[in-house]
Amino acid sequence: MYNKNYYKISFPSRSVNESFARMTISAFCMQLDPTVEQVNDIRTAVSEAVTNCVVHAYPDTIGTIYITATIKDSILKITVKDKGIGISDIQKAMEPMYSTDMHNERAGLGFAVMQAFMDKVKVYSKPGKGTRVVMTKNIERSN
Repeated sequence: MYNKNYYKISFPSRSVNESFARMTISAFCMQLDPTVEQVNDIRTAVSEAVTNCVVHAYPDTIGTIYITATIKDSILKITVKDKGIGISDIQKAMEPMYSTDMHNERAGLGFAVMQAFMDKVKVYSKPGKGTRVVMTKNIERSN
């Protein structure tokens, strides 16, 4: 399968790097000439995915977050991956208002936000092995 364009980055799971992730995905998707609303949707979804890695995947340590993005035709595909503690019940974790981090009173809306702003969100995870979130968005050129 040929990908028109792609990029890969990795960085420590520090909350200060969440803005770095938002900015890099914004810059990458600009080649599709998205609307401001589309860019904001993508930035927000990536922000939520990275925040999940920081808070949940590596709760007591600093690990690595990996982002891969590809563009083929008008489809932007973003994968945010960690090698953290994993999710034991993906279906439960994707329920709005559910959070494993009750100590910090998290809203539990990360996956719901990703689903609201992207066309498709798939989550793959194995306890003790990490989690991979794959998000896609169709960005049709406006002419």
